[in-house]
Amino acid sequence: MSNPPPYSVGFSQPGYPPAQNYPPAQDFYPGAQGYAPPPHGQYPPPQGQYPPAQGQYPYPQGQYPPPQGQYPSPQGQYPPPQGQYAPPQGQYPPPQGYNPQPIISSQPQNYPHPGMGGERPDGWMGVPGGVPVNCPPGLEYLANIDQLFIHQKVELLEALTGFETANKFTVKNSLGQKVYYAVEDSGCCGRNCCGPIRPFDMKILDNYKNQVMELSRPLACQSCCFPCCLQTMDVFAPPGNLVGRIEQEWSILTPTFAIKNAAGDTVLKLEGPMCRFQLCGDVSFKVLSRDGSEVVGKISKQWAGLLREMFTDADYFGITFPMDLDVRMKAVMLGACFLIDYMFFEKMGQAENDTFGML
Repeated sequence: MSNPPPYSVGFSQPGYPPAQNYPPAQDFYPGAQGYAPPPHGQYPPPQGQYPPAQGQYPYPQGQYPPPQGQYPSPQGQYPPPQGQYAPPQGQYPPPQGYNPQPIISSQPQNYPHPGMGGERPDGWMGVPGGVPVNCPPGLEYLANIDQLFIHQKVELLEALTGFETANKFTVKNSLGQKVYYAVEDSGCCGRNCCGPIRPFDMKILDNYKNQVMELSRPLACQSCCFPCCLQTMDVFAPPGNLVGRIEQEWSILTPTFAIKNAAGDTVLKLEGPMCRFQLCGDVSFKVLSRDGSEVVGKISKQWAGLLREMFTDADYFGITFPMDLDVRMKAVMLGACFLIDYMFFEKMGQAENDTFGML
């Protein structure tokens, strides 16, 4: 009969005393009651740390408990930074360097940009909205207005010496906003030799200094004694594109004009007074319908003051026309105002040009 198999190291046969290598090795401990022994290769926590209190979770590996001397904040709130107080509930402190702005209590002004109206800070009219179809560029400013004012700039050299200089004008709407700026383009000899009947081109610019219109007046007579060569003016918008024409009609007593479109059809008529000498009052030219039966507007030479009227030829004019009038015809009406100014109210030196009738 063979001997029984040997037993494992550290265990003894039943009923025999333990083997010599008992107790077990130092790295082998039986687990506590209810817990498994720690796996091989792990070590107990470092000195100075304690297991979490009952009911709390241990801190994740790599994180540390809060430093000593600070207390946990109330549940749902965060502690304020040192030296600062927590803001009231629902408010946040402004960042460093922040300057609070005043509260806006009204809507800002509607300054112009394409598609919008309003007034620019420099006094110019903004580009209006609702531009008519096929409107020539630059004439959209005339779409929603029925009144214009033309102010001629005072030239000091002309006022002091009588030497005729090129005229300059500002065109404004009924609110006083600048719409156009007009500059005469003519020769020095023509201005000082031909006087009121001189030929010229008038360049009309918008608020961006773009030329949107051009008025062309040839050299011609205006007396009824020369019916074959009366005054005319062509209106181009933009330059090179004819939109209308003003033609003087032969008359003995009262000045009359025909306002025509680009096709040569009469759209409106102008009729002035027989006496155009003014004394503290306005001189008006009536704007009539095509058949002359209805007054639809007027062009008025306005009284500008005694000193201005006596020593300069810087005149004030006003134009009214129907709101629904085509913008091209409104541009032609503006040209008619300049033609009337040169024909009847432009001085030759310091001599007045106001006359009786059309002689």
